[in-house]
Amino acid sequence: MSLHFILDGYNIIKRSDFLATQVLKDGRRELVRFISEKKPCGSSNNKVTVVFDGAEDLDFPRQRDNKGIEVIFTPPLRAGAGFTSNSSADERIKKIVKESRNPKRIVVVSDDREIQFTIRSYGAQIMTVAEFIQKGNPSLKIPQNPPKIELTYQEIAKINRELKQVWLK
Repeated sequence: MSLHFILDGYNIIKRSDFLATQVLKDGRRELVRFISEKKPCGSSNNKVTVVFDGAEDLDFPRQRDNKGIEVIFTPPLRAGAGFTSNSSADERIKKIVKESRNPKRIVVVSDDREIQFTIRSYGAQIMTVAEFIQKGNPSLKIPQNPPKIELTYQEIAKINRELKQVWLK
């Protein structure tokens, strides 16, 4: 049985070194190329949907040009003056999973904690951006955890004094 991969497009772009350095328009194209060439979603029988925040990029290739990868743009939220309220990419991803007949067959790729918690509550699977990128390019070494920032005792004391001045007047 095939899976449905739903990708939080800009989250992947911003969290991937080889995509984050590009202009967003180029990053979108490169992400779709990466998916079609490197196959991080596994079998070509698996459905792939990439969701991006923002108005549709009219220059972006349609689904038939993306080797079956569905690309969804979610326009910015607008209300009043005859506009209907559209959802963000995060809300669209949650809606797709919630309305699915079989959420256990869905894998959402995102490092966004809110999406991860919500998606898990619907019974779908989560894949981190690092896991996704490494499935497509195992030679890339992506740190799983950001480096820890160590503070000296003097720095901690200074921060505490500043916080007390602001919050405990």
